[in-house]
Amino acid sequence: MSTHLPTADAQDPESSARTARLREALLAASFTADGLLDLLGAPAYAALARSETVPALRATRGDSSLETLVRLFLLQRPVALRRARAALPVADCLTDGWLVQEGDDVRARVDVRPYGGPEGQDWWIVSDLGCAVGGAGGIRGVGEAERAQLVLGVGGASTTLAGITTRRPVGRALDLGTGSGIQALHAAQHATQVTATDLNPRALRIAALTLALSGARPAELREGSLFEPVGEETFDLIVSNPPFVISPRHAEGARLTYRDGGMGGDDLCRTLVQQAAAHLNDDGYCQLLANWEHAEGEEWTERLRSWVPRGCDAWIVQREVQDVTQYTELWLRDAGDHRADEAAYAARYDAWLDEFEARKTKAVGFGWIALRKSGAEHPSVTVEEWPHPVEQPLGDCVARHFESQDYLRATDDAALLSGHFRLADEVVQEQVGLPGAEDPEHVVLRQNRGMRRATKVDTVGAGFAGVCDGSLPAGRILDAIAQLVGEDPVRLRDRTPEAIRLLIEQGFLEPVAPGS
Repeated sequence: MSTHLPTADAQDPESSARTARLREALLAASFTADGLLDLLGAPAYAALARSETVPALRATRGDSSLETLVRLFLLQRPVALRRARAALPVADCLTDGWLVQEGDDVRARVDVRPYGGPEGQDWWIVSDLGCAVGGAGGIRGVGEAERAQLVLGVGGASTTLAGITTRRPVGRALDLGTGSGIQALHAAQHATQVTATDLNPRALRIAALTLALSGARPAELREGSLFEPVGEETFDLIVSNPPFVISPRHAEGARLTYRDGGMGGDDLCRTLVQQAAAHLNDDGYCQLLANWEHAEGEEWTERLRSWVPRGCDAWIVQREVQDVTQYTELWLRDAGDHRADEAAYAARYDAWLDEFEARKTKAVGFGWIALRKSGAEHPSVTVEEWPHPVEQPLGDCVARHFESQDYLRATDDAALLSGHFRLADEVVQEQVGLPGAEDPEHVVLRQNRGMRRATKVDTVGAGFAGVCDGSLPAGRILDAIAQLVGEDPVRLRDRTPEAIRLLIEQGFLEPVAPGS
């Protein structure tokens, strides 16, 4: 870990020009996400994401500019000065501190990792050397105080959050706990003003580098914990990949700022959620990743419902659950503690289990939380477990979820039957039954996009969904189905609204204006 970081001053025309020349050189060499995949091939590219460098080293033994940049910025190998000059404006990089010269070689001071934006943009995420992925476990030879300030690059958590975040145009966005700046980078594409905060001043400096090198509009950077840096200010969008790891407060060794919140149990995530409402404008969103405890004698769903602040709708999705031993091993490895001597590792493991035992925690859940400030008298709070594959990005799916809740809350059964609906895109029907049987045993509607849900329906529900193209009101469709199946239309109208509401809530049906 280098204690010295590059500079990229957006207010200094000369510094901005040097950063622009560096960006142009990276593009000219195809040092991009697509360029990396083409050079390394899928296996080596995937191995690099797992912090395994040998395949990438084997693939970069040539003299091309792209191979030079991969070895320099991703593999953190020294590169001959003459090779660096063929790929980069070396004088600019030395002036601003991206590189340091050692005899006839140069080394990178930070990891610079290509990252593809949602609309095909070529961006670069800056992080500490060895911390692009895989946590602090890959860092060796630094003191505990330095390790505590490490800044990670882009990983699975950060890309998940970027994918689930709604991307409507907004005035003000807040990236709380910005780290390397990836969420601020995304927000800068659709927010007029972006504020990024972090308790770690080193993270703020690295986030500024990520934004500058990627050619994004600068963010307003503020140091501090949780909402303290923004006072009473409000925002249209708040995003956070917070230090959500549930770790012992008094464990041996320095706390890792990027992951350990310093509060007991899941209090940091709970505090963030509960304080968010005061910092949201009407119809504003707060979206974050979180861990939560599964405690003895308590339903985890009720625990999370209690977090939701008044005036906010919420959609909380648990994606994974680990027992306390799995969870402890995961984060001890993340910190590199498994490389300590056996006694030290056992002592740290024991300290984690002591904490969980004291809190009566039997497992830990991981997932995402989305809040929307609706001001509704009866807010909609959905807490569910969904460990199945989804299709990112899910930002539009999140927005549609809350729009559906608005519709259902404002629509009684009479209005529902007068409404017009359209079957969502890429929904298919599956029928299961014995060969030759006149009727299927089960009819299932399945989404091939978004959450990829599946729901069992009866023949009436399947017929209703299949006819929904927005042209006819629901009541008329049900009347026609009643005539076909020989059922009393009044009874069918009475018993069907609940099923229609479920199909709307789960995203199979979408309300539309008549004739649209």
